[in-house]
Amino acid sequence: MNICELFDIKYPIIQGGMIWCSGWRLASAVSNAGGLGLIGAGSMHPDVLREHIHKCKRAAQKPFGVNVPLIYPQTDEIIQIIIDEGVKIVFTSAGNPAKYTSFLKEKGITVVHVIANKKFALKAQQAGVDAIVAEGFEAGGHNGIEETTTMVLIPMLRQIIDIPIIAAGGIASGKAICAAMTLGADGVQIGSLFAVAEESSAHGNFKQSVFDAGDGQTKLVLKSLVSVRLIKNEFFRKVAKAESEGASRAELAGLLGKGRAKLGIFEGDTINGELEIGQVSAMINELKPVQRIIAELVDDFNKTALIKPYLI
Repeated sequence: MNICELFDIKYPIIQGGMIWCSGWRLASAVSNAGGLGLIGAGSMHPDVLREHIHKCKRAAQKPFGVNVPLIYPQTDEIIQIIIDEGVKIVFTSAGNPAKYTSFLKEKGITVVHVIANKKFALKAQQAGVDAIVAEGFEAGGHNGIEETTTMVLIPMLRQIIDIPIIAAGGIASGKAICAAMTLGADGVQIGSLFAVAEESSAHGNFKQSVFDAGDGQTKLVLKSLVSVRLIKNEFFRKVAKAESEGASRAELAGLLGKGRAKLGIFEGDTINGELEIGQVSAMINELKPVQRIIAELVDDFNKTALIKPYLI
């Protein structure tokens, strides 16, 4: 099925459900601009999620969904709130898609699962999800440890997957959307570009750190614990040093502590906090509203798609 038909949206552009960035303001803005906005439940207590769903219902004239990391606590309660509030689209990640997919689909909910390799793509399809997000190594935040890039992952999965594929990782332009769809994607999920939009709930200090980041300024760390792509700040250097010296999982967990992502992304401590963002941060240098971001993506895509190169 066509991605736009699956979600009842105008453009095949899905906003990543990013912790501490993806509240109701961002989700509703993306949906109203023609994409699919997602509330990021990973950084919300159940009562906070319910509040954001209520506000998004009032603000969004178009469909929106909720992203649920399955490894987080209180997942059962989160899922029940989604059902009670009548949310019709759920993106799951970081866990076994078989656990909730059938249950959610019985409730009339469209289910999408995020994967980073062939093994879990096949598991998600077998679990009965409606589509998968195939996330390449370039992506920010929590990431697969295989280091497979988006340009390799998408055509590789297209050979074995029958359901729609949504490409993610390194996409911040209409040209990149065109490339992903040429390789076999049915749509795209964009994180970093929306993480620093005007409507994102991320702190201004975090957004400025992204604008200031150049190429080579992010790296995947904590592979033995919970792999995550971060901007290279003081916290990153402590983690990288501990890993290079052979720190145990317990030692790394102690260094990570609690609330490190909140500290960096939401509270704006760019020295001691986790600054999760994708490689494409090197291309992002301006604060923009969602409406302008999507308009520029669509315009760039349309101009690119009209190009007819002749190789011979």
